[in-house]
Formats: sequence, structure tokens, C-alpha cells
Amino acid sequence: MERYPTKQIHVGGVAVGGGAPISVQSMTFSRTADVAETVEQIKRLHFAGCDIVRVAVPEEEDARALKEIKERSPLPIVADIHFNYRLALIAAEVVDCIRINPGNIGSKKRIREVVKACKERSIPIRIGINAGSLEREIEGRYGATAEAMVQSALYHIRLLEDLDFTDIKVSMKASDVPRTVEAYRKLRPLVPYPFHLGVTEAGTLFHGTIKSAIGIGSLLLDGIGDTLRVSLTGELEKEVEVGRAILKDAGVAREGLNIISCPTCGRIEADLVKAVAEVEERTRHIKTPLTVSVMGCAVNAIGEAKHADVAIAYGKGSGLIMVEGEVVAKLPEEELVDRFLHEVEKMARKRSSGK
Repeated sequence: MERYPTKQIHVGGVAVGGGAPISVQSMTFSRTADVAETVEQIKRLHFAGCDIVRVAVPEEEDARALKEIKERSPLPIVADIHFNYRLALIAAEVVDCIRINPGNIGSKKRIREVVKACKERSIPIRIGINAGSLEREIEGRYGATAEAMVQSALYHIRLLEDLDFTDIKVSMKASDVPRTVEAYRKLRPLVPYPFHLGVTEAGTLFHGTIKSAIGIGSLLLDGIGDTLRVSLTGELEKEVEVGRAILKDAGVAREGLNIISCPTCGRIEADLVKAVAEVEERTRHIKTPLTVSVMGCAVNAIGEAKHADVAIAYGKGSGLIMVEGEVVAKLPEEELVDRFLHEVEKMARKRSSGK
């Protein structure tokens, strides 16, 4: 799909916008001043596949800790600053991006100082708009609406543009999907800057995944979005896992397996739930893009299998293994998964080597 063209900025070594791959972000939940715990969480996110990490900087102690954290971090760091512009000045000396709401930093003089510090190190500023913390004047005029979020974003963008600063990334998040999607869609044609997508305060793993998939997925299908974060109440790694899955299933990123499997129904002639779970677990390490099919009956199995790179077509007590639409083996049920996984590994090696 065609993405909206945007200005390219760089957060550390990660290109954002301008046609660069869409990056997945997350955020630590430790107190940033606890350097050891913060670095440990950043490393967990790195191994989970995160591209950029954000850390909260509410106190000077947190800002002072950023130097050591940056030295030990495998990921680019975004410092999350609210209200106290002096913390942004400290953070700008070492981090890769500053996230602020220019409107809550204070006077234009203070904003000018933050911009000057970011210019000196050539680091971008992310303007973060939250529906729950809009300027009183804007909310009074437009209400807590998507239009209010757009007007707030435009106001903040102009503050930076007036200071000749354009290394900008923008996010506009609400806790409900319709308002979030509407805001991003309204703003997209109006500015050239890359967008960071997300539904804020999305909730638990179950509800947060659904909200994020609908909201972020809808925007990705519109060609909108340059980075994203899935905000979940739960384990850090799950945010990255869900974010990667949204990119893959929206057709934006091609990485790892696209697993096609039957819904449970009375026609299934095998323990399909167990088989699919085993396939998922034993193929997590594979990054080569492949489409694989695990089908439990004859009604859909052969048709789906013909279009998959590797497939199992279960029958009663036995089944077929198919590779690129051709049958390569007919085996007893208990032998199918192992042979299937062997063929998947072989196909991944073949594709990654370009043969």
C-alpha cells in the first residue's frame, strides 16, 4: 500500500518517516533514576524486537541518570518531559529525542531554549497530544474532540516552526479508537511530519490488543503512520509482540510466519489447537517471511494449502505435507508436525539465501 510521504527524521540510528520502515516503540515502567532496573527493561525490549524506547523524566534525578542509561542502552532513547523545561535541557545533552507538549513547557523563551538544545545535537522533538490534557482554551472552543486534538497539534507545531525547527514527530492519542483515528486522519494532509501512532491507556492485554489493532491497523491501511506503540497494562514484551503482529497482519511489514489455521468446527479431524500452538512456539525464531497453513479437514485444507509456502492438510488419522502447492509426503497424524516444521525451516533457509 502507498504511504503518505513525510519528512524523514532520525532517532539515534533509526530513520523515521520518509519511506523508512515503520518502527515499534515501547516505554519502561521503572523509575528512570534506577539505572540498573531501567537498563534491564530496555534490554528486555531490545531482545523482544523493539526499535526505540521512551523513558519518563519527571524529576531532576531521572534526568541526571540518562547519561549512564544511554551509555548502556542498545536502543535509541526518547526522554518524556512534562512541565519542567530544565529537565529537557539536561536530557537533550545525551538522549536521541525529546518528547514534550510545547504548550505545557511554559513561555516561548523556555520553548526556545529547548529547541536550541535539540538543534545543537541535531535531535528531534516529538509533540505528544493527549485527549485528556488539552489546552483549556482549545478544549473550551472545540470540546474534547478529534478537532480539538488537531488544533492543539497545529498550535504546537507552529510554535516550533516559528523557531525554525522542523525535526518533528507528532502523536495524537485518545483512550477511544474513533477519536484517535479521526484526529490522525484530519491532521495527516495538513502537515509533512512523521506520525507516531497509538491508542493511549488502551487497557489490559485483551482489550488493549483489540483497541490497538483496530485503531493502529485502520491508520496503517490508510497509509498513515511512521512509528507506533501498543499501550498495554502488562508485560513489556507484549507491547512489542502485538505491535509487530499489527504491522505484519496489516500487510505493512513482512517478517516471520503468517500462520493460517482453521476455526474450530465439527469437521476438524485432528487436535488442531495443539498443533497450531506447537507450530507457533517452535517457529518464533524464524524471521523470514513465509505463509504457512495448518488446516484440520478436507473442506478447506487443500485449497488453502495450495497457496501456502508450506502446509499441513489433516485427514482422519493422517494427512498431507505440501510445499508450494505440491504434496511431498503423506504421514500418520503423529508425524505431521515434525515433518511440517522441517519443511518450514528448509524453506526459510532457502528464501533467506535467495535461492
